Amino acid sequence: MDPLSLLREYTIQKSLDKIVRVGDEIRFGSRYSFPATTETAYCSKHVGRYTLEALLHFITNQHLKHTDYLQNATSLRIPAVTFLDRKNLLDYLTGKVQTSASVVPFDLPPSRPPSSHSSQITTASSVNPVPQSEPNADKGGLEATTNVMEMIWGKEKPIKDRDAMLLAFKKRDFYSVLTAALKRDDERQKVEALQRKDNIVAKNRIESRGFGEEVTKMRKIGEGVPIILVPSAFSTLITIYNVKEFLEDGVFIPTDVKLKQMQGVQKPDCVTVHKKFSRDRVAAAYEVRDKPSALKTDDWDRVVAVFVLGKEWQFKDWPFKDHVEIFNKILGFYLRFEDDSVESAKTVKQWNVKIISISKNKRHQDRAAALEVWDKLEEFMRSGQR
Repeated sequence: MDPLSLLREYTIQKSLDKIVRVGDEIRFGSRYSFPATTETAYCSKHVGRYTLEALLHFITNQHLKHTDYLQNATSLRIPAVTFLDRKNLLDYLTGKVQTSASVVPFDLPPSRPPSSHSSQITTASSVNPVPQSEPNADKGGLEATTNVMEMIWGKEKPIKDRDAMLLAFKKRDFYSVLTAALKRDDERQKVEALQRKDNIVAKNRIESRGFGEEVTKMRKIGEGVPIILVPSAFSTLITIYNVKEFLEDGVFIPTDVKLKQMQGVQKPDCVTVHKKFSRDRVAAAYEVRDKPSALKTDDWDRVVAVFVLGKEWQFKDWPFKDHVEIFNKILGFYLRFEDDSVESAKTVKQWNVKIISISKNKRHQDRAAALEVWDKLEEFMRSGQR
């Protein structure tokens, strides 16, 4: 029995679970047994004939993305099916097509001449019933695997190396890339040096909007520094525990994880957040609080932003008559996971609030979300709405 036809039969009958690999052999139930490295009649124009183990591994992992499939095949040291052969091979094995031009009987030459190293590869003619254990079985399997690798190496044809790629573009100059990288690193060091200073000061954003004569006056933290409010409930993504990492470093850490890291440290009443990165690179400081009831009348004049929970009771006892007045004077943000249901933000969408979405798993995207918060906040501050 031809191993390719047998594999196709089992695939169409959805009986792949009856095919097992025992050592260096692949057994089709109790009917047939083949060496794993047996070449099949399916011949690729790119790599030659596929081995039985390559086709079996491909058809059992057809649900994987091709990149994940390649990584899996490499880790198991099994020859992989190329992306160009993937669809045609899958159609043939699953019975969507009855014939394929890639099926080349062994009495005909393959579409691409085999390597000289592949003369010892086991062919489909080595079909036997399920054999008893033989003393040299392990040694034979190792030699077959080695021959498969030699066949692949023999068919490889280097086209360009890294030096050839660089020489291919005679007018390409990487000096500009170097200077841009050095300039960016220099700017980063300047910003970090500014942030390391003790008693960092922040511009009074409220006075800069025309509410005072001393527009350029600088004040220490706690004296006119803008305030950002966050919910005290743990059901929201941003709390007073993790807001510093998110706004300063652009990294979202779940509140429960942050609490474990703090190891019983008392909850802070106020957190000072420094704007480490934004498009204008101007250093500034903000106070973050989660107890609006503790704010005095003068403190409310400094509130510039709030992260909303999406619940009406969050604004209870606020010194504003309704949501319209709140979000005209204070910039609202709602942080959510990008794959959350639309219903979770149904109430928020009725308010004048900026919705910021982050991924549950892709932490490298958090920085862009934090930068969006800073951009919206700076735009709001410059507009003088407050």
